[in-house]
Amino acid sequence: MGVDVSTETVIQRPRRDVAAYAANPDNAPSWYVNIESVEWKTAPPADVGSQVAFVARFLGRRLAYTYEIIEYVPGERLVMRTAQGPFPMETSYTWASTADGHTRMVLRNRGTPAGFSKLIPFTASAMRRANKKDLAKLKELLEGSSEAAEADLA
Repeated sequence: MGVDVSTETVIQRPRRDVAAYAANPDNAPSWYVNIESVEWKTAPPADVGSQVAFVARFLGRRLAYTYEIIEYVPGERLVMRTAQGPFPMETSYTWASTADGHTRMVLRNRGTPAGFSKLIPFTASAMRRANKKDLAKLKELLEGSSEAAEADLA
């Protein structure tokens, strides 16, 4: 059973700001509800071929996995993939400017559960809930006071 979950939001910030913040793996623990830590396996900044290890909690389990960036068009699209672990996954972000200069961000996760995840029929709904929380947190961070948001982007 494959999982393909797509979630989106509009963030009242320019696309370049949203994309720069979201595409930097160092910022992931600040807006991903389940990510506890990030460790670069290759030298930053993010680019095609970069590898970043994440430790997360999902459905009560600790997950450690390494993503490789397989596609990156700054300000437009980022695609990361992992093949190991209990949930081989591809995560993509896309950013588009709205007519009023804000940013529509789409967060998509797709993969095929293995191990414990294969036994849990509500994996997709749990992932959708987590993604909604993640995008809400990102929106809150980037739409906060302009001084705080600017500091986050620095």
